[in-house]
Amino acid sequence: MALVLADLLTFKGIPARLWSPFPQAASELARARRSPRLSGFELPATVVVTPDPEEAFRQATLLVNAIPTQYIRRTWTTLHPFLPPGAPIVSVAKGIETETLRRPTEILAEVTGAGRSCAVLSGPTIAAELARRLPAVMVAASADAALSERTQAVFGAPWVRIYTNDDALGVELAGALKNVIAIAAGIVDGVGLGSNAKSALLARGLVEIARFGVAIGAKTETFFGVSGVGDLATTCFSPEGRNRSFGEAVARGDSLAGLLDAGATGSIVEGAPTAKAVHQWAKRLGISMPITDAVFAMVFEGLSPREAVGELMRRATGPERVG
Repeated sequence: MALVLADLLTFKGIPARLWSPFPQAASELARARRSPRLSGFELPATVVVTPDPEEAFRQATLLVNAIPTQYIRRTWTTLHPFLPPGAPIVSVAKGIETETLRRPTEILAEVTGAGRSCAVLSGPTIAAELARRLPAVMVAASADAALSERTQAVFGAPWVRIYTNDDALGVELAGALKNVIAIAAGIVDGVGLGSNAKSALLARGLVEIARFGVAIGAKTETFFGVSGVGDLATTCFSPEGRNRSFGEAVARGDSLAGLLDAGATGSIVEGAPTAKAVHQWAKRLGISMPITDAVFAMVFEGLSPREAVGELMRRATGPERVG
């Protein structure tokens, strides 16, 4: 996102600052302008990188949350004293907080105070491709229509097309739940079940996501748009997708503790805690989520991938229903 803003600076006049909670990482990025997480990426010199929240948020008019979901509450609680009053937040995080079952924008609204507008910016956006300025399409959604339109205007670039949507709940849920299905897709790849099985998984996974979302108030059509099926397909097929790669490693029998250790891997697998949260939430509401339940059982209860596939295939058959 900082790269997008930096490229737009010349003709939109929007300066960008990037804040990191890790001083050493911020210092190294400020010096080298490169990140070990993005091969070939170079951060433009116009982006200020700092671990100092006072410097980062001084006179800011729009804030972007790229903190992974499970760390949003803790991080933004420490940032709250430095936030400019009234500056809205655009969140690009995808997940559900396991302890509270809150979505990123809900957590941000709770932590940063009532009256602060929040939007979600989501879609099929593999970071490495964005860094290479390859074409991407996203959706900006908020209960505040003016903020959706502002987000669309600010982040729209020659290679980034942004639609607006008034179903922030659906857009945020789609971004979170697709990571769970992507873990399952990676397991399908790792076990070697083939394209037929993977395509069926995506189709039924989309139905599962939509069923859950509609049950708690989202719009059906949201899940069949860019932020739904579009993001799901990218995450499940891209070799650079963290959640799909995690699923593949699970199928190989790699250590789950090692795979989930962000310090060791250098990345966050958002689909794992989201599977736990959605499994609990769906069980409480009586919503059938067989793929999510299988992912939860494999990641947290030791069910083997082959056993999970067998259980899914033995489920009772019936008419196909979508939604």
